[in-house]
Amino acid sequence: MRTGVASAAAVSAWRLPCRVKMVVFLEQLVNGLTVGAVYSLVALGYTMVYGVMRLINFAHGDFFMLGSYLGYTMLVTVLAQSSLPLWAMLCLATLISMGAISLLGVLVERMAYRPLRKSSRLTAVVSALGVSIFLQNAAMLIWGARYQAYPPWSVPEVNWAPGGVHVSLMQLLIMGISLALMVGLYMFVQRTTVGAAIRATAIDHDTARLMGIDVDQIIRIIFVIGPGLGAIAGVLLGLYYRQIHFTVGWSYGLKAFTAAILGGIGNIPGAMVGGMLLGILEMLGAGYISAAWKDVFVFLILILLLIFRPTGILGERVAEKV
Repeated sequence: MRTGVASAAAVSAWRLPCRVKMVVFLEQLVNGLTVGAVYSLVALGYTMVYGVMRLINFAHGDFFMLGSYLGYTMLVTVLAQSSLPLWAMLCLATLISMGAISLLGVLVERMAYRPLRKSSRLTAVVSALGVSIFLQNAAMLIWGARYQAYPPWSVPEVNWAPGGVHVSLMQLLIMGISLALMVGLYMFVQRTTVGAAIRATAIDHDTARLMGIDVDQIIRIIFVIGPGLGAIAGVLLGLYYRQIHFTVGWSYGLKAFTAAILGGIGNIPGAMVGGMLLGILEMLGAGYISAAWKDVFVFLILILLLIFRPTGILGERVAEKV
């Protein structure tokens, strides 16, 4: 995975003039915000499922991976033969991927999680790990073990360099789409009747049922929204890096889980902040120290956070959780 144009220059950043140092820093910041936006979208799925069900859905990263593969499949098969403009093909591929993965999320919840809802948390976690392994191996068998590449024509090569800082159209799209989705989700949860039911269910299932809330329906909605956001993030990642692999769900899923803990799991604004902050710290560490150690930085942050602030930066709010 690339770390941006500034990575090589950042290795010897202390020897560069102040203006160049600032350009290097800003480019790494843009790279970090781009990757962090993807982490935030995936982290929202983790935090919503945990907030409502107290379940760490380790299969969520694989929904993200499958979304990326479905977007790739649509672009190189059906849509490649159409006469639609590029923006329409990308939107259609993303929507189809989001719909299919949302349906898969509901199916997984019904078959793998609902029968274990009254079991211990450990049993549910083992089930989630089993679903993750199944989905990962299914993707390997369907698309193969090799890397798959998004077609070059699917990503417009548009770049700007304001003040010497290189910014691509794809980076702006990822940050803009992710921010719009995150704000939209927050407003949905905070300002709508369904959102109020989600927050009530997150506080207590039995009390929510006494108030006339269909808890099973709320959980289905959670498993529509979370995997759907993960699928969008998967398509955006494929368009950004061009290459995808069946293991990308596990690696990005762990980082998004770290982001959810960093911000405060069960807390929607926390997932947003945690993802962005994690992406920035990862890119700055990769650029100024070593790209080979960037995963070490991520999990070192997780270890330190669990030791010194296990509730995350924004904490785990009780009354307004999810």
